[in-house]
Amino acid sequence: MDMLISIIYVILFIVMMIFVFSIGMLRQFMPKREIVLVLAVAFLIGCIGGAFFLEPIYQDLPEVMSLVEKNMPNNEETLYLDLPASVDINELKQTFESTDGFKSFKESSITIPMWKFDDSEKSYFNFVVGNIDSHYKSYNVTASSIEIELEDNYSSTSALKSFSDWYKLVYGGSISYAQVHCELVIDSSQIDTFEDILLQRGVVPTSMEGPVQERMNNTNASMLSDIEFTLACGGVGVVVSILGIYIDSVVPAYRRFKKFLGEKRKR
Repeated sequence: MDMLISIIYVILFIVMMIFVFSIGMLRQFMPKREIVLVLAVAFLIGCIGGAFFLEPIYQDLPEVMSLVEKNMPNNEETLYLDLPASVDINELKQTFESTDGFKSFKESSITIPMWKFDDSEKSYFNFVVGNIDSHYKSYNVTASSIEIELEDNYSSTSALKSFSDWYKLVYGGSISYAQVHCELVIDSSQIDTFEDILLQRGVVPTSMEGPVQERMNNTNASMLSDIEFTLACGGVGVVVSILGIYIDSVVPAYRRFKKFLGEKRKR
């Protein structure tokens, strides 16, 4: 949220609390039984103010907390990407490499969706996939896809070509779709820049690991739910109202206490 809007929302909430405080100060002009009504109104106003003005700011707290980690030197973030094979990965890698904050880019594995295998077909693929390409580090045949882990520095393009050539030779068809799984390591301070590069190509990171994401996860885990936060704001309204109700008693008592301390020091 924009800083100016956040400040305006906080000011509006404070104005509402001043109004609640003023209502509490009118206690001396009300019957004692009306105090409950004053507290109920204060709770309602606090809830409304919290829901409309403070909650949007509260929801941005994880992002604000992550700014600390983004600006810490030497922090690195790992972005896990699932790219369609149609994306020009070489061009994307070159763009990454020419961007400040780039650390490394690795094509870790590929997933090739297939049809639903019966037991004999699954056994056949388990036997044959490892012999298609010696650069397949490992592989896993699921009920309807083949997942292949690649050796370091071996491109997904080469891996897909070898599998596609074998598939065409055996089945006479072509592979229509595949997904490439990549790991991008960057400087934490440049997360927004790299995310913009990916968004321009319609790609959103599947997940992210690092100090920034860890700080966001920890903050999210410790935050109140929307209802709890709204009720807490209502509680603030009640406390402010009580201060207003008893201000006429608190101020004289404070002055007497201050005067007592002054006399004690003189002795």
